[in-house]
Amino acid sequence: MKISLAILTYNWPEALELTLESVSRQRRLPDEVLISDDGSGPATAEVVERWKTALGIPVRHLWQEDAGFRAARCRNRAIAASTGDYVILLDGDMILHKDFVADHQMLASPGLFLQGGRLKASARESQRLLAGGKARFAPWIDAAFRDFDGTRRKYAFRQPWLARLKARSRRGGRVMSCNMSFWRQDLVRVNGFDERMEGYGAEDRELAERLQNTGLRRRPLKWAALAIHLWHNSRAPPDVNDMSLPNNRLLQATVTNKITRCEQGIDRHSELLPLHPDS
Repeated sequence: MKISLAILTYNWPEALELTLESVSRQRRLPDEVLISDDGSGPATAEVVERWKTALGIPVRHLWQEDAGFRAARCRNRAIAASTGDYVILLDGDMILHKDFVADHQMLASPGLFLQGGRLKASARESQRLLAGGKARFAPWIDAAFRDFDGTRRKYAFRQPWLARLKARSRRGGRVMSCNMSFWRQDLVRVNGFDERMEGYGAEDRELAERLQNTGLRRRPLKWAALAIHLWHNSRAPPDVNDMSLPNNRLLQATVTNKITRCEQGIDRHSELLPLHPDS
């Protein structure tokens, strides 16, 4: 299996530095890293250039103009450019457990896509990590375990046999594209993210719905693929399910009409598509 790791980033080079450092420590390195850049400045480009040499694997910087929050388009560009059989999506403010990539590979299976979580470090813990502190993947980490979008304390350590059991017996948890993985051919089949969805939220949930409408199943990564999320101010609206938000209306249409393929997706980036059998 050839694995592509696609990392979304925007103007936080210090966090991206820690993310890429944790990639370098993987027991199972990805076969390539694609930096999906939503319009960052020169400081981010400098980080990427340095790691192109340091990682020892192909690293590609896919920059797009800063025209607001366009995560869907940004990720599609990385998926289009990817050459792997399998794609892991990650945010550039996450610090990875050394078995993060290996765990995604361990639980990957035809007919499935995988949903991981994030250990939401507190502001104090995040500052410690940004200052060079060692990452701790344990139930006693200083993290927001009770947040609705954070990993629970009981899952805050790696245990592969429990992870396998959970993935076999349960549907996937809360959809978050900061830690998800897919067979590339499945993403191509549904045309990736819907690029009509701009601004914060719902683009990942909408993709998950279309994948499930094709018959794929979402499975959870618990006790596996651990990643620490660095604290920052959230851009989320007060009510993420507010139906006055355009993205939520598009999501509802996908659910109601059982849509499987979006019209504005990966195929808009044909210039990036490799000579790949699934392209």
